[in-house]
Amino acid sequence: MAKKEPRLRERNRPDQNKDRFTFSEHPIAIAVRLGAKATVSESRRPMPRSAKKNPLKRFFSLLGPGLVTGAADNDPSGIATYSIVGAQLGTSLLWTAFVTWPLMGFVQLMCARIGMVTGRGLAGALRQICPRWLLFIAAAALLGANIVTIGADFAGMSDAGQMLTGINSRLLTIFFGVGITLATIYFRYYQIAFVLKWLTLVLFAYVVTAFILKPNWASVLYATFVPSWPRGHNAWQSLVAVLGTTISPYLFFWQASQEVEEEKAMGRRMLISREGATKREILDRQLDVGAGTFFSNLVMYFIILTAALTLHAHNDTNIESSRQVAEALQPLAGSFAATLYTIGLIGVGLLAIPILAGSSAYAFAEMFVWKQGLDMPFTSARYFYAVVGASTLLGIAMVFAKINPIKALFWASIINGVLAPFLLVGILIVSCDRGLMHRQPSSWLSRIVVGLTAAIMFIAAAAMFIL
Repeated sequence: MAKKEPRLRERNRPDQNKDRFTFSEHPIAIAVRLGAKATVSESRRPMPRSAKKNPLKRFFSLLGPGLVTGAADNDPSGIATYSIVGAQLGTSLLWTAFVTWPLMGFVQLMCARIGMVTGRGLAGALRQICPRWLLFIAAAALLGANIVTIGADFAGMSDAGQMLTGINSRLLTIFFGVGITLATIYFRYYQIAFVLKWLTLVLFAYVVTAFILKPNWASVLYATFVPSWPRGHNAWQSLVAVLGTTISPYLFFWQASQEVEEEKAMGRRMLISREGATKREILDRQLDVGAGTFFSNLVMYFIILTAALTLHAHNDTNIESSRQVAEALQPLAGSFAATLYTIGLIGVGLLAIPILAGSSAYAFAEMFVWKQGLDMPFTSARYFYAVVGASTLLGIAMVFAKINPIKALFWASIINGVLAPFLLVGILIVSCDRGLMHRQPSSWLSRIVVGLTAAIMFIAAAAMFIL
């Protein structure tokens, strides 16, 4: 594999469609190289004619960072967490999918706006308003939770791979770990983004699995639209785990950093050339994030439903591994449903692990002002890639240490649920700062919803410890 070379490139490089680019971009690229500040209106590429004529094609062409970030929420550890909730509580928390969608959507959109308008990732923006020691604590907590999640994801992927191929799961763990790390280091950003976008399709396996079970839709819809309030410590703990998995800190950092990567991929290497965003760009990202978060919560809904209809219905609530879930599905739902569940574990692991490791690397790189980016060669961004490699290596070590991945990731989800509201307060402060946001702060509706999200997560976390 050839090493990555930093260079100016057009957006949507994988399409290799020359008609999508115009000569009007060249003066802007020259201005960026000379360090001149290009205006927002000058630096935005006109919409392709084909997209103007075909709304459906335009919709799919807009799906990118928002879709990938939303789909990454349903990684193997997230699938296991939702399976635990469904196995222990049945359909009683199905309603949470419709509550977490708008909450997750507004949070991700606010993070995207910060990246688009400030030209910085989330840690870089937070560094402007808070002391480094406080940001270090948040980054260290993020790294710890991500390593545990990566380890749980590797365990789920390798177990699923062994079920499908018969190859020893430990060998598969090494194979997946080395392959993902090398791909992250040597592939360019547009190649990684292109692959991640298509990997989101594997999540449809969980939607199909639920329909194969032929549930009683009347009772399912009742549980969906008539909320059942959590009762007892375990129920509150499960609610916090759902919130911590759905509205997870690593997604905040990844979403903002991918906006910066998108800008760099268009040739805007200097910070001054990335500042500001047009209304059309913001509206396009709203569509992307809205679709991505809806898809994410839809999949969460069907994972909980699948576990409720199989494991909970047969009083099989003591889940120790994602492999146990897949094996339990075979006699209860058939071999086809079990195979779909297993294939989905591998696919979403390939999607989520680079994002988990990358989000930690972005946080530390922006905090310590290291050279960073998935388009940077290894020799130019050693510390950035060192965090990626260390996160992956420690995740592999966790598998070989025989730490129970399900229990570890469940507690990691709870840690995320406690950490997330504090980060949301910081995100709110940044998004309301007109100077830092270059007179493009988040809307009042976004501020209200994100503030409400932080309050809900604070209350849920407190209830978990009190009740």
